[in-house]
Amino acid sequence: MTNAAERRRAFLWMSGVAGAGLVLSATALAQGRGGTAGKEEEEDVSPPEDLMREHGVLKRVLLVYEEAIRRIDVRQDLPPDTVRNSADVIRTFIEDYHEKLEEDYLFPRFEKAGRLADLTKVLRAQHQAGRGLTQRILQLATLQTLKSPQSATTLKETMRQFVRMYEPHEAREDTVLFPALRQIVSKQEFGALGEEFEKKEHALFGEEGFEKMVDRVASIEKTLGIYDLAQFTPRG
Repeated sequence: MTNAAERRRAFLWMSGVAGAGLVLSATALAQGRGGTAGKEEEEDVSPPEDLMREHGVLKRVLLVYEEAIRRIDVRQDLPPDTVRNSADVIRTFIEDYHEKLEEDYLFPRFEKAGRLADLTKVLRAQHQAGRGLTQRILQLATLQTLKSPQSATTLKETMRQFVRMYEPHEAREDTVLFPALRQIVSKQEFGALGEEFEKKEHALFGEEGFEKMVDRVASIEKTLGIYDLAQFTPRG
């Protein structure tokens, strides 16, 4: 009886050790393979998501322009650097990078597939119009301009035209064009686009290029006193 009990305890002990070994092996496997894969999956950004978050940078610059327009209207102090730096973000990050991705990688694919070609035609034309407006804003964003009511009005109207065009422009891309991308490319091509977008971003802006642009716009917002999100909450 005693020997049987001892054999039973030994069997249970060995089973526990083996079970623990299996758990440890599974954990190590998850960390070595599944854990890494999970991390990579969290870090991956799909092409539409990448483009949409870049639209977030654009939207924040549009808010800066709207604040600049308001200040010109009420003749409140407006540091010209805030407008010029915002326009430079548009030029370098939106026009020379983001819109080039759309023009080189998205629009041709839709046009080749015979999908949304009328929309891409309008979007292309608006990109061109936007670049002209940005160039004008960069030229006008000076202290001398803001001291002249006539020139300040020209700057204000140029920013107003830019905001007026790009609010529906980005909204149409976010709700119509980008969601349709999966329908016209294979899964492999979809993934390759994401890698290509990331490669382009790193080549132009270095690591964390998007985060750097967000920080840059946030600095402009702080200068104008529009960074605190709570101030936009209706009261009463």
